[in-house]
Amino acid sequence: MKFVADFHIHSKYSRATSPKTDLEHLSETAKIKGIKVLATGDFTHPVWLKEMQAKLVKAEPGLYKLKVQSAKCKVGDETRFILSSEISCIYKKNDRVRKIHILTLAPSFEAVEKINAKLNAIGNLKSDGRPILGLDVKELAKIIFEASPDCIVIPAHIWTPWFSLFGSKSGFDKIEDCFEEITSQIFALETGLSSDPLMNWQLSALDRFSLVSNSDCHSPEKIGREANVFDTELSYFAIKEALQAKDKTKFLFTIEFFPEEGKYHYDGHRVCNISFSPEQTKKHNGTCPVCKKPLVVGVSNRVAELADRSFGFKPKDAIPYKSLVPLRELIGEVLGVGPSSKKVDIEYQKLIKSCGPELEILLEMPIEKLKEKTLPDIVKAIDLMRQGKVQAVPGYDGVYGKIKVFGEEIKSKKIAQPKLFDNDF
Repeated sequence: MKFVADFHIHSKYSRATSPKTDLEHLSETAKIKGIKVLATGDFTHPVWLKEMQAKLVKAEPGLYKLKVQSAKCKVGDETRFILSSEISCIYKKNDRVRKIHILTLAPSFEAVEKINAKLNAIGNLKSDGRPILGLDVKELAKIIFEASPDCIVIPAHIWTPWFSLFGSKSGFDKIEDCFEEITSQIFALETGLSSDPLMNWQLSALDRFSLVSNSDCHSPEKIGREANVFDTELSYFAIKEALQAKDKTKFLFTIEFFPEEGKYHYDGHRVCNISFSPEQTKKHNGTCPVCKKPLVVGVSNRVAELADRSFGFKPKDAIPYKSLVPLRELIGEVLGVGPSSKKVDIEYQKLIKSCGPELEILLEMPIEKLKEKTLPDIVKAIDLMRQGKVQAVPGYDGVYGKIKVFGEEIKSKKIAQPKLFDNDF
């Protein structure tokens, strides 16, 4: 069975999240996006865990679904949930403070309860959906694997500067320096929004790992902005096997941001409005020309620092990927308005109703069929995106980048606007 999975999200109990990030809204939005298997997020939070236990029932092995489905949901079409949580570890190792986020997947509530019982003695799990623990990542992984050997430990967004395995501010240069003797038990790494597989392929040390991509979303609307596509039976254990074996017949490809859109792709200083490429950073000796303080070194620079291959190298067993721009962003560019505007929502809902899930529209729907359903420039935007013909303004120091398919071209054209109540689908 071919399906899309997003393993990293947050619940309404995490800091800076939408109050709509509950199981019902997540389930409904997952169907609109085309996500079959969706992370629950935040299983360490006691209130969220109780809510999940009350509302979810077992589906396939290691997966769950809502006990009470929406009236619009057809039998067999239900979103599957996989138990997940992100944990923040801040600790000192080798004379440096380390700040690393770990994504954990668990096969059962029993395993989750064992993990939480141990972690509750170490830190305050009630404080945030993503708890902060003064715990060595290696020791955290041991606790997780002791709860169940079927748990999966994935270093999250491995390149971001502040909280990651390889981050310029608090990470390591080698994964073995972090996980030591249990490194062999780690078989997947999350690349994050600011890098893509092509960038990661520059490091031969990462060849044995499955590179996964997830939304890390804080609101339902952002589900699936990055995701993973599988062709396996629908179960936790089949997913784990595909990742562990790095099996290209079962783990088909990842769905990626264009990495420039990520908010840590380039180096810079947000408060000083300084964005630098790695070459510019080197020219300025890593110092902000405005405030004279060290620049925040972003993902592109950090990857280049640790790389032992040239950009463009592709390992023979690499899992493919496809780079996308979210549909609302494409529509917004064509209509000349923001992606959250009413005009965009009208056209977006029209497309979903007439064509199906968002990811199917962006990835698979024939261009000729799309021409029958929407504005010509929206079709052109999707076509250009599929070809990778985009223009990028890279993100830096917490500022999201911008991806355009038309650039200045679209501004000089008068675009036909959709009718507010056009029901002629």
